[in-house]
Amino acid sequence: MPWSDARPLEGIRVLDLCRVVSGPFATMQLGDLGADVAKIEAPDQGDESRSYGPPFVAGESAYYMSVNRNKRSIAIDLKSKHGKQLALDLAAKADVVIENFRPGTMERLGLGYDDLCKLNPRIVYCGISGFGRSGPEAGRPGYDLILQGEGGVMSITGEAGGPPMKVGTSIADLVTGLYAAQAVLAALAQRTRTGTGGRIDVSMLDCMASLLTFNAGMYFASGKSPARRGNAHPTISPYEAFEAEDGWFNLGVANDKFWSIFCRTIGREELLTDPDFATAPKRAENRARLRDLLKPMFRAKPRDHWLRMLTENAVPCGAIRSVGEVCEAENLKTRGVSRTMRHPKAGDLRYIASALRFDDMPPPDPAPPPLLGEHGEAILADWLNLAMDDVERLARAGAFLRPAQ
Repeated sequence: MPWSDARPLEGIRVLDLCRVVSGPFATMQLGDLGADVAKIEAPDQGDESRSYGPPFVAGESAYYMSVNRNKRSIAIDLKSKHGKQLALDLAAKADVVIENFRPGTMERLGLGYDDLCKLNPRIVYCGISGFGRSGPEAGRPGYDLILQGEGGVMSITGEAGGPPMKVGTSIADLVTGLYAAQAVLAALAQRTRTGTGGRIDVSMLDCMASLLTFNAGMYFASGKSPARRGNAHPTISPYEAFEAEDGWFNLGVANDKFWSIFCRTIGREELLTDPDFATAPKRAENRARLRDLLKPMFRAKPRDHWLRMLTENAVPCGAIRSVGEVCEAENLKTRGVSRTMRHPKAGDLRYIASALRFDDMPPPDPAPPPLLGEHGEAILADWLNLAMDDVERLARAGAFLRPAQ
């Protein structure tokens, strides 16, 4: 059977104690790979991102739905006696627990790693937080905007001489979710050798710092922090965005070979003999002059003219597209990335699918993002093998909340 049909993580149970973005994005990666993800939500409001909007589709938050497919929801009050016990019972049957509360919160609830590994020594416990479990800032809450700043990315984003800028998407939350999913997969692989689970500590600050890569390398080598430089590359030019007559595009003349091809392609061979542009370091040093030479030329003709000409000559380039243009791109539709699923309330729901491909096949059709508490009874039956009488007893005791009919 092809991997795309078998789902690589089929049979793995993930207890999801996450909300908003970083944790839900991590558990969605695991759900996309076939794991059975049981999402515990507060009975009163559920994951707080359910209220984030607009837009809402038939009362459901587009924000929430974007990171919660391939999960089942059970509404449990973790602060209640019966709710806590039910969460412990579910954890005892889980392969993975993921939470993104502030460090210490799960321990105060009696649901920390030390509590759970006594019940289930094979459990892989992943805690996501803003600043990690250790260090002088361990207690600080983590929010995407705050960590984009604290992690240095905002200091190098924006126009030269302008104010710091955040990245247009929730990059701190999302990259943290990806690192968390990666760590869980590694821990599961290790468990196959050792037979025991373990604790994973994923810090948003650590994750953002890891993205600095060559920017951190430049600091370590020179002792100077890189400055904001807009769309320009620190060591390569022209390697940035340019405005055409009817839109913007990116140009990536990454080395001397491409520089020679580029100059001939645009009919500006005289630039090849200009000493200011003779080498990559010289072009980077004189990027302002080079940019001023190219800008009026590019603005004189449509974007497609330049993209077609440059592409035909193998010069790296690409359109700067709007989110809508990307979502409607034929390439993504053909590859099964821009897709539609059926939601019980929202109806036909368009979404961006998993980026992973096995055996050159698009991922299987997903389960839609769950309604609050939609699958409580099914999770209890599947995970705990409870009969309906036992489920009824737990519902009457307030251990979990059934969804409103």
